[in-house]
Amino acid sequence: MGNALSVTLGQHSQAGLKGANQDFHGAMLPVGPQRNTKGIALALADGIGSSAVSQEASAAAVRGFLDDYYATSEAWSVRRSAQRVLGATNAWLHAQTMRSHARFDKDRGYVCTFSALIVKGREVHLVHVGDARIYRVHSQSLEQLTEDHRVHLSSVESFLGRALGMGPNVEIDYRSFPAEVGDLYLLATDGAYTHLDAATVQGALAQGAGDLEVAAQALIAAAQARGATDDMTVQLLRIDALPEPRALNMPVQRTGLTLPPPLSPRMAFEGFTIVRELHASSRSHVHLAVDEATGQQVVLKTPSVDLAGDPDYLDRFLLEEWVARRINSPHVLRPAPGDRTRQHVYVAMEFVDGQTLTQWMTDHPLPDLDAVRSIVAQVGKALQAFHAREMLHQDLRPDNVLIDRTGTVKLIDFGSVHVAGLAEGIPGARADAIAGTLQYTAPEYFVGHGGDARSDLFSLALLTYQMLTGQLPYGLQVVHLRSPADMKQLRYVPVRHLRPELPSWLDGVLHKALHPQPAKRQEAVSEFLHDLQSPGPQFQRMRAPPLVERNPVLFWQAVSLTLSLAVLLLVGLRAYCQ
Repeated sequence: MGNALSVTLGQHSQAGLKGANQDFHGAMLPVGPQRNTKGIALALADGIGSSAVSQEASAAAVRGFLDDYYATSEAWSVRRSAQRVLGATNAWLHAQTMRSHARFDKDRGYVCTFSALIVKGREVHLVHVGDARIYRVHSQSLEQLTEDHRVHLSSVESFLGRALGMGPNVEIDYRSFPAEVGDLYLLATDGAYTHLDAATVQGALAQGAGDLEVAAQALIAAAQARGATDDMTVQLLRIDALPEPRALNMPVQRTGLTLPPPLSPRMAFEGFTIVRELHASSRSHVHLAVDEATGQQVVLKTPSVDLAGDPDYLDRFLLEEWVARRINSPHVLRPAPGDRTRQHVYVAMEFVDGQTLTQWMTDHPLPDLDAVRSIVAQVGKALQAFHAREMLHQDLRPDNVLIDRTGTVKLIDFGSVHVAGLAEGIPGARADAIAGTLQYTAPEYFVGHGGDARSDLFSLALLTYQMLTGQLPYGLQVVHLRSPADMKQLRYVPVRHLRPELPSWLDGVLHKALHPQPAKRQEAVSEFLHDLQSPGPQFQRMRAPPLVERNPVLFWQAVSLTLSLAVLLLVGLRAYCQ
């Protein structure tokens, strides 16, 4: 098995009897890091025959997709990248139709089918709309992987029900599955595939003798010999090698970098002067340093020498700065300015003069609700910045929240961040492993269901609860979960048991965000922040829990006192009656 993705491609297109070829096709086979982070893509489009401008639509769709897909964030998944690009392409094509003389007749507008295949990591992704087809080629059959979006009125009459440019919005089919070395895929427009079968494809492959370009030409010739008169396009892609399974499709290269020496005060290192050590653990060392070029204070983080032989750890270590450079938020720690050539493995980040949330909670054991909401709102905005890039922080805890001298909150430590676009196609790299600190991790991770944005929301609500009460809502029950059935045993301790002076609606908001089942939480961090600031009627109507729940000790003291008084009253009445 090779260390890099390798494929063989062949493609050919030919106009039908009408003259102008309304099909369009293309492929991108990038080299270097982009092959890891975005993969290999091929696409074809077929313009509708009733339109004189549909060839412009098909060309714009394929060119736009192959250009814009590779310009999308490396943090995005293939699905998100492809659907965003095709959504924009569809809107543009529809707008062109509306500006033209064909605005009231889509059959004469900028409309085309579209199908694309992307191989990324060890996974194959399909995006599709219309009636072109993608097949997986077997020795004696063609396995159709896409659905024809045609509406059939009768056995002989049908029309295209879905295509790019047909309306202001479009539904794009998407699917993915594991890639296998040796798999062969065929993409074809209807002008070609209606005249092809498995035997014809195998004959063309034999004729090409391994040359897929020759095989593609042979398929077009075979279709034409069988009476094809429409435009014909075929693309053939064979997977020759797949990358080794790794933790991430790493965009940051460690080639040529060595581990740094032990750092000490006044030491010169990579253009920085070390000031002092800020933190040390078994996984990393953090130092305050001064950039000799700018005089600015920065934080340098270096890996532990004990983990020097763990390539996945070193890749994820470098990922911290990569993540920081792709998030623009005042509440997310920024990388140090500049992009200097490096000799060692290290991370350079901005220095925040302040305290951790851990220290803040020690200094404010009983904070008022407004102070807590201010901090939570800022941490929430940081999480929203991650989620907008299809990233999960996964290690939200008090030590990873900094509050500077002005009260600005910053989220730090990106070593556990899950990046959808980098984990895609890598076995075991999904957001289903416990990456952060156990007591701040959402229940779904412990039972193997995997995390999403609502998992970060759970951790944010947990921090909110802890700031208000100094305790965790479920204690340490969560870390002992092993199955979905165990989640039913979790018992939420209301905030008002510990802080009865707080408003009654607060428990409703927090209990929802801390629900063991993600589907029953708020849908997004923004909804939780809104509920915390402006609770809706469903929370406002909530009554204060009974005394037995708010303060069990006081409740039973009152019951005991009442019973004692009743006993004394009965004794007195008996004595009086005697």
